[in-house]
Amino acid sequence: MRAGFYMEGGGMAVKLLMTWDIVPGREQEYFEFVVREFVPGMQRLGITPTEAWYTTYGKRPQILTGGITETMKAMQEALTTEDWQRLREQLMEYVTNFDFKVVGATGGFQM
Repeated sequence: MRAGFYMEGGGMAVKLLMTWDIVPGREQEYFEFVVREFVPGMQRLGITPTEAWYTTYGKRPQILTGGITETMKAMQEALTTEDWQRLREQLMEYVTNFDFKVVGATGGFQM
C-alpha cells in the first residue's frame, strides 16, 4: 500500500479520476471543448488537472483523466456545484460511458 500524497497546506490530497469514450465523429469538437471549456471550468472549481491519458489499443475507456484538490471537503464542494453539473452535461454531448470516482492521491498513476 502506498502512502498518501500531501499538499503544501498539509492536507491529504484527493484525486478525481474520470473515464469516458469519445463519440465517433465528434473528436475535433470534443478536443476543442476540453481545451476551451472543460479544463478551465475544472480549474475555476478549484480542481487542478493532473493528467490525461488516451487509450489507443484494447478494451479500456478511451480517455482517463484526473484532477486534484487539497482536501476531500474541497472536492466535495466542487462536485456539488451547479457549475460542475453544467460541465458534465456539456461533456456528455461529446462522450459516452462517463464514469468517475474520488480517491486518495498517491502522486503516481492511478486507476
